Amino acid sequence: MKHFLLLLVLWLAAPVFAQEPPEIRFHSAPDFLQLPSDLYLGEATGVAVNSKGHIFVFSRGSTTGPAYAAAAAQLLEFAPDGKFVREIGHHLYAWSFAHMVKVDKEDNIWVTDKGSDMVIKFNPEGRVALVFGRKQEASDEGTEPLKHVRPPLPPVDGMFRQVTDVAWDSAGNTYISDGYINSRVAKVDKDGNWLMSFGEPGGGPGQFNTPHSIAVDAHDHIYVADRGNRRIQVFDTTGKFLRQFTIDVAAPADARPAIGNKPTATTGTMAPGAPWAICIAPGPRQVLYASDAFPGRIYKMTLEGKVVGVLGKSGKQLGQFGWIHEIACPSENELFVAELLNWRIQKLSLDSTD
Repeated sequence: MKHFLLLLVLWLAAPVFAQEPPEIRFHSAPDFLQLPSDLYLGEATGVAVNSKGHIFVFSRGSTTGPAYAAAAAQLLEFAPDGKFVREIGHHLYAWSFAHMVKVDKEDNIWVTDKGSDMVIKFNPEGRVALVFGRKQEASDEGTEPLKHVRPPLPPVDGMFRQVTDVAWDSAGNTYISDGYINSRVAKVDKDGNWLMSFGEPGGGPGQFNTPHSIAVDAHDHIYVADRGNRRIQVFDTTGKFLRQFTIDVAAPADARPAIGNKPTATTGTMAPGAPWAICIAPGPRQVLYASDAFPGRIYKMTLEGKVVGVLGKSGKQLGQFGWIHEIACPSENELFVAELLNWRIQKLSLDSTD
């Protein structure tokens, strides 16, 4: 009887994979970004697009220092046709380990740096406008990478531990996913004042296991890619939990991992459907895009969580993906994806699913 009950609990906890949604046909533009001859991307962690169509790339390039303690962050801007425009924040004090970049409705450029635990807002001219968080002091005894102790240390208002992403509501408030250790979402107002935070480590509603990506829809609902818990949670602007959904699409039998062994777990970071990046396309009909590391696909979804199409797979060739870390979706059928393992940005043009 005990054996039967254990099997029943495991069955109820496992994701129930739905029927395979249709494959979305798409085209990836070859050699889209035109880098100067002496400039290289490292792991491409972030990509964003402003109102003029300029593309911003956050990359773990321009590395300095020893192999396992290098400062690895570089913010680059490209014109809509892919031509290189400039580097922003060269040798910035906050640069340590690039994570994500976003552009707000006023074309300010925001970056999250996982290594320095800082969020930086640049104005459209590329000058620092606001600074959030504070990196560890190099002069402090014992300064070293943060440890993931169990239970985690209590979070501190105004400070972050391996921060991940940002998004904004219609009032100009900023929501910051914080991140690998604190596992919460912080909220600051348009002037940069700390208002509140919500969430804590765990697996229940309103709890997080690596809130890795964040987006806000036209109704000011906040969507959090709770990667380690293999789900997307939705909140209102006060941090009230509204609902959650999962991406339950079975991996193809012939699916290959982008690197390493084929994962066997049905939960956690490498599980099929675990959301690494999310993006909500502008209206009038908003849709949500999400990516996973295995089988390495992009999922097109309604805001209620229904998967209406999938595209791509893991690989190194054009149109294949190696750990998509961020998605920019300036329109429903145009995506930009930043890949960690392939050190590149792909511009994707999707066939309409109407």
